Amino acid sequence: MLTNGLHRGLRIQFGLLNDADRYLTAESFGFKVNASAASLKRKQIWVLEPEPGPGPAVLLRSSHLGRYLAAQEDGCVCCEAERPSRDCRFLVLPQPDGRWALQSEPHGRFFGGTEDRLSCFATAVSPAELWTVHLAIHPQAHLLSVSRRRYAHLCPQEGELAADSDTPWGVDALVTLVFQNRQYCLKSRDSRYLRSDGRLVWEPEARARYTLELKAGRLAFKDCDGRYLAPVGPTGTLRAGRSLRPGKDELFDLEESHPQVVLLAANRRYVSVRQGVNISANQDEELDHETFLMQIDQETKKCTFYSSTGGFWTLVTHGGIQATATQVSANTMFEMEWRGRRVALKASNGRYVCMKKNGQLAAISDFVGGDEEFVLKLINRPILVLRGLDGFVCRRRGSNQLDTNRSVYDVFHLSFSDGAYQIRGRGGGFWYTGPHGSVCSDGERAEDFLFEFRERGRVAIRARSGKYLRGGASGLLRADADVPAGLALWEY
Repeated sequence: MLTNGLHRGLRIQFGLLNDADRYLTAESFGFKVNASAASLKRKQIWVLEPEPGPGPAVLLRSSHLGRYLAAQEDGCVCCEAERPSRDCRFLVLPQPDGRWALQSEPHGRFFGGTEDRLSCFATAVSPAELWTVHLAIHPQAHLLSVSRRRYAHLCPQEGELAADSDTPWGVDALVTLVFQNRQYCLKSRDSRYLRSDGRLVWEPEARARYTLELKAGRLAFKDCDGRYLAPVGPTGTLRAGRSLRPGKDELFDLEESHPQVVLLAANRRYVSVRQGVNISANQDEELDHETFLMQIDQETKKCTFYSSTGGFWTLVTHGGIQATATQVSANTMFEMEWRGRRVALKASNGRYVCMKKNGQLAAISDFVGGDEEFVLKLINRPILVLRGLDGFVCRRRGSNQLDTNRSVYDVFHLSFSDGAYQIRGRGGGFWYTGPHGSVCSDGERAEDFLFEFRERGRVAIRARSGKYLRGGASGLLRADADVPAGLALWEY
């Protein structure tokens, strides 16, 4: 297992969808709650917290308000409590179809209703008191088996997902959760869906859809026969086992998937650690030794590069760059300068990293020329999901334009060419910029977009006009931003 915070579990945030397909919403005005929203945005996101006292009770905290849901004895419900009180304690009662019934622990009544008529006064569970869990985290992550402490990855030869990897390295370790009809599918990096018998299929058929359950902050996936996914056998093949209840073998953690990249130097060879600790541009293939996990510091916006051999790039004597550091420090941080299709890296000594004549990298240059520029290629997002401040990017129904405020998302396909990316939608059409900066998704020919990794987990996308892609009040995706910040940054 890697340390230094490289692989850490995601805090599970979610929306609660009622029987009328509306989300539980926490309003700022009067701290009232309702179930009127048709999509999952900031006001509809909740976090489940364990109650610090004894017993199975939990707390529901609004991510938007930072306050706790509370139910009074008369059934009135609000989200005003800054600190949890007795009225904030709820019991989560999972139903056979995976939905939740929320019962006030001190008062014994059930929470439900429609629109602005919510209460916690029902003495029995009806459809109005049932809630579907819709994850509000970015759906592309690494999947870790709790019992085996191994990561799931695609085994192309066997056509299966197996939890047998010590580290989530390379493109095969990416798993995408797809939310459809209140259920989830698990999608491998080659866009196939995991079926409950362990096979990978091209369509999200009934046996490739799962009911999501949360247990002590972990995830369990229940198939249509009521059995749970688990790693099976010595190879750890993921398929539904015999268990009708989720135990440790059936639980999974989701972990953040940092970008993994390869770098191509001016000599058209890949930067590598294959030869030892020195970082050199001397390889013709992009394999594990040429792949680096890139992590961006949220405060300084500088980045680190972690190698498959277990060390960070670090500045050493006389400006050399080696993959020997075990901890993050000033010498492991590099400032990225985006130069169109190329990137330049500045080390902690204030000098640029260049490729010397023997291929070795060293931070010894005061200016950027050809030897100081690298092609940086993202390898672990062959399929792409984008989320902005207002929601996910999804093609607008009956249109070739793209919405940026949806609670559901489209999965796009990404290809790379000489420092630029082409984006293809589910119908096979390519993204391109149209009149007034509008972004369309039905192009016959690909347009090049530049990806600039500006913040941790966020990318700015630059169109051929030089403008950045931005979400706006209209909900349409447009290439009209001058600065890569705010609405022009995308979770990927």
